[in-house]
Amino acid sequence: MSTEGSYYVPEQSKLPLAAALGMGVMAFGAGSWVIEGGTSTVFLIGTLIMAMVMYKWWSIVIQENTQGIVSDQLKHSYVLGMYWFIFSELMFFVCFFGSLFYVRVLVGPWIGGEAAVGLFDDTATDAAIANATHLWNGYDATWPPLVTPDQTVNGDVAKFIGPQEAMSFPGWSQILGWLPLWNTIVLISSSGTVHVAHHALKEGNRKKFVQWLGLTVALGVIFLFLQAEEYIHAYQELGLTLESGIYGTTFFLLTGFHGAHVTLGTIMLLIAFLRGLKGHFNEADHFGFEAAAWYWHFVDVIWIGLFIIVYVLG
Repeated sequence: MSTEGSYYVPEQSKLPLAAALGMGVMAFGAGSWVIEGGTSTVFLIGTLIMAMVMYKWWSIVIQENTQGIVSDQLKHSYVLGMYWFIFSELMFFVCFFGSLFYVRVLVGPWIGGEAAVGLFDDTATDAAIANATHLWNGYDATWPPLVTPDQTVNGDVAKFIGPQEAMSFPGWSQILGWLPLWNTIVLISSSGTVHVAHHALKEGNRKKFVQWLGLTVALGVIFLFLQAEEYIHAYQELGLTLESGIYGTTFFLLTGFHGAHVTLGTIMLLIAFLRGLKGHFNEADHFGFEAAAWYWHFVDVIWIGLFIIVYVLG
C-alpha cells in the first residue's frame, strides 16, 4: 500500500518490448498486405501479439488501481500520458489531411498544366501552351479524378483506373441512402451517449452509467458495420479501390485510419463497460473510463472534419 506523498514504481517488465515487437510485426504485415500478392497472415500475427500484450498490461494496471497502490501523482501521469497520446494521434491526421490538401490544391492543377503557364509570354498560342504544360495530354485536372493521368495516356491498358463514381454527396434525392451521412449520425449520437454515461457516473448512478455506456459500444459497432458496407459498395459498385489512383489511395487511407481508431475506441469503451458491470469506477476514481471517453470524443471530432472535407466537399 502506498502512503501519502509516495510514488508507486512498478516492477521491471518485458511488456514494452513485446508491444514493440507486436507493432513492428503489424506494420510489416500491413505493408506486405497492400503489396500485390501479399497476405494478411503477418498482420494478424502482429495483431494477436498486441492483443495479448494489451490484455496483460491493462490487467496489471487495473489490479494496481483496485488494490489502492496507485498514488495521486501516478494518476496525474496517466492523465498527461493520455493528453500526449491523443495529441500524437491528432498529428497523424494533420499529416493525412495535409497530404489530401497538397494533392487536391497543388498537385492536381500542376499536372493539369497550371504549373508552367506563367513561363509563356502573350505571343504564345493556346496550342503551344497546352502542348508544353500538360504532362498528360488530354488529362482534365478535376477532383475527385474519375479518370487518372495513367488512364489518359495508356487508355484501356492503364494500370490505374479511376472509379465510375465518387463517394461525394449524391444529391438530395438520394441522401437517405448515403452511408457516410448515417455514419455521421451514429458517431455524433455515440458522443452524446458517452457524455450521458460520464455524467451518470459522476452522479453515482451506476445503472444509468452502464446502460448508456453499453449503448455507446453498440453505436461504435454499428458505425464499423456501416463502414464495411460502404467499402463493399465502393469496391463492387463504384469501382473505387486502393488502385484507383490518388483518389482511391487518399480516400481509403483517411477513412481506414479513422476506422482503425474507432475500432480501438470501441474496444476501450467495451473494457470500461465490462469493468462497470463488475463494480469498478466510482464518482471520484474513474480515469480508466474517462480516458476512453476523451479518446472517443477525439475520434468523433476527427470524423466530422473528415466527413466535411472528404465527402461533402469531395
